[in-house]
Amino acid sequence: MAFVLHVVGARPNFMKVAPLMAALARRGVSQRLVHTGQHFDERMSGVFFEELGLPRPDVDLGVGSGSHGEQTGKILVAFERVLLESAPRPSAVVVPGDVNSTVAAALAAAKLGVPVAHLEAGLRSFDRTMPEELNRIVTDHLADLLLTPSADADENLAREGIGAARIARVGNLMIDTLRTHLPKARALGVPRALGLEPGGYAVVTLHRPSNVDDPDTLGRLLGALAAVARELPVVFPVHPRTRARLAGPGLAEAASALRLIEPQGYLEFLSLTSSARLVLTDSGGLQEEATALGVPCLTLRENTERPVTVAEGTNEVVGTDPERIVRAAHRALSGAGKRGRIPALWDGRAGERAADAVLALAARDGAG
Repeated sequence: MAFVLHVVGARPNFMKVAPLMAALARRGVSQRLVHTGQHFDERMSGVFFEELGLPRPDVDLGVGSGSHGEQTGKILVAFERVLLESAPRPSAVVVPGDVNSTVAAALAAAKLGVPVAHLEAGLRSFDRTMPEELNRIVTDHLADLLLTPSADADENLAREGIGAARIARVGNLMIDTLRTHLPKARALGVPRALGLEPGGYAVVTLHRPSNVDDPDTLGRLLGALAAVARELPVVFPVHPRTRARLAGPGLAEAASALRLIEPQGYLEFLSLTSSARLVLTDSGGLQEEATALGVPCLTLRENTERPVTVAEGTNEVVGTDPERIVRAAHRALSGAGKRGRIPALWDGRAGERAADAVLALAARDGAG
């Protein structure tokens, strides 16, 4: 009998693993959920277990914040102990996404000979200054099974010498979660509760170190967002990483033009984004969600690891130049923004396909 261990650590991981866990549960598979505690704010992690129907974690490593090396090392040590003490031995360890929890858990499992499945494999920004890019590359080369969301991901892996036998294109599990919960999210009526008219506001998220740690870059972005806010309200759920920086010299005034709110739970945030007229973000997952919702999206980075959202979806990469951002926002608000279409395998069945592939991996391990 297969026994699958799932490792989550940051907000997007929960939305990715929920459809796979549900699909495996329907097959009667024994599973355990390990939460590393990489995101330890209740609004950023704990609320998702209730909202997404996930069981509370069987194990909480409680690593908290720290430098990349410190956090990765703590997770590696703690998760290795979980694996060594696990009875029975896991048939497979599933690691979603590209955060420190992903690469640390993959390394611990690989060193102990436990098969690793990487969920959302093969994505590349081709920017190695991004910690997430390094996590993606290392995890993909450690993993025994690479569960990819799109054809470009398969191509990236092939260029890096990874054989087709290790790759299974299953589609986008985050879209499974979105499709499942969208009616409930819309019923919450979050825009109305905030005094916003559906289709009459923009939503912004900023959290990447390259955008929020440098005061000059953050100041330019806030200036551009303030210009957009002269046309319609700009709602900004403030990531914990970003909030302290907004109080910096010269930044508070620009930030005051925006509608700052606390981080939202998954359903609350989906209620907000699904009725937005425009999304501005440096989040990879939100690029995908905006495409699925048909909402124009401006990515406030110089690259994206999700090019399918640009080639086929509603996303436009505009970087951090204020003039470029404001021009693109004007186009979108005038009705000339990208409309896009839904990419292949964004059909709400990715979790089922991923479950089939993970069970095949587990069966190979059992046969060995």
